[in-house]
Amino acid sequence: MIPLMKNTFLNEYETKKELVDFILKAKILSMGEKCAEFEKAFAKAQGRKHCVLFNSGGSANLALLQALKNMGLLKNGSKVGFSALTWSTNIMPILQLGMKPVPVDCEARTLNCMAANLAHTLKKTRLDAFFITNALGFTGDLGAIRELCKKYGVILLEDNCESLSTTLPEGKAGNFGLAATFSFFVAHHMSTIEGGCVCTDDDGLDEMLRIVRANGWDRNLGFAAQRRLREKHGVKSEFEAKYTFYDLGFNLRPTEITGFLGLIQLKYLDENCAVRQENYLALEKEVAANPDLIPLERGHLSFVSSFAFCVICKTRELRGRYIEQFSGAGVEIRPIIAGNMQNQPFYAKYVPEKYPLKGAEFLHECGFYFGNYPELTGSDLDILKSCLRKY
Repeated sequence: MIPLMKNTFLNEYETKKELVDFILKAKILSMGEKCAEFEKAFAKAQGRKHCVLFNSGGSANLALLQALKNMGLLKNGSKVGFSALTWSTNIMPILQLGMKPVPVDCEARTLNCMAANLAHTLKKTRLDAFFITNALGFTGDLGAIRELCKKYGVILLEDNCESLSTTLPEGKAGNFGLAATFSFFVAHHMSTIEGGCVCTDDDGLDEMLRIVRANGWDRNLGFAAQRRLREKHGVKSEFEAKYTFYDLGFNLRPTEITGFLGLIQLKYLDENCAVRQENYLALEKEVAANPDLIPLERGHLSFVSSFAFCVICKTRELRGRYIEQFSGAGVEIRPIIAGNMQNQPFYAKYVPEKYPLKGAEFLHECGFYFGNYPELTGSDLDILKSCLRKY
């Protein structure tokens, strides 16, 4: 069996050993110093000013949209574009917070929304924001998308949960919009078991995210921000401030375990992603030699931090054959994320409008993926290569 992932962590034994020692010595395990230390380290590694840690990537998505709504940048009825090929927790907060989701189609050969797809949507529908998903280690032409959003006054947000460390000539994925979300779920590039974050360069958004994360209070803000809020709202003492709530929020806090694990796994990230790209390039050669399959276009990327390996068949019938081929060889496989999001039951329940989404529908019908990670052995890669060959 070749599972989607083999271990909870990279360098699993060493990480678990350090974790046990940390838990035994830690005075508290609720959010504290280790979380703050990881936030600084991850922001530096990503190249952004701020990082706010959450208990999951889904929570990061929810908190980001709530923070923008608290700040008045989005409101009830705001139209938020989203990548049609995405995960459920990109769309659900749009609906839960009273905004209107608008799907933007993707190009099957890149897996992602391209500037041309966004331009096509903007010709028909005005958007207040575009929450783009950088799918499965790839991205669209984010530089061109950023310029298009500037031209039309659209707030650009990135879900970079699946493309950590993927890089374009213009910079790292996750650094093109006002903010980006990341996931540290066990099957992602780096694991804190559960966990996620938002990165941004905007000071006001950073403050609001910290308010949203923790019940709407100010306990995790700097002194200057606390004083400004307390003076504005007439909070006269530290005693009163303990239970003063300034805006809408949730309890989405991580634990010190999350921060500690993040610091350990961050040390291995560059090595981890380098092996993922090496594996990807080796497997990509088999796709190029097989007329049944469609190779992905990555000419606009300078580094592919492969999340998983996508198999895109030319027809639905061929997909059925290759699914049998992989399953018969003991390879665990999955659909291409959620496929065409409009086909999902929750979406059809809450959104009456339907858009033609040729690219997302093709991937829904003709694609699947298998895991790519540093623990794949030479024997594993030989099996995967054989499954990608035409018989």
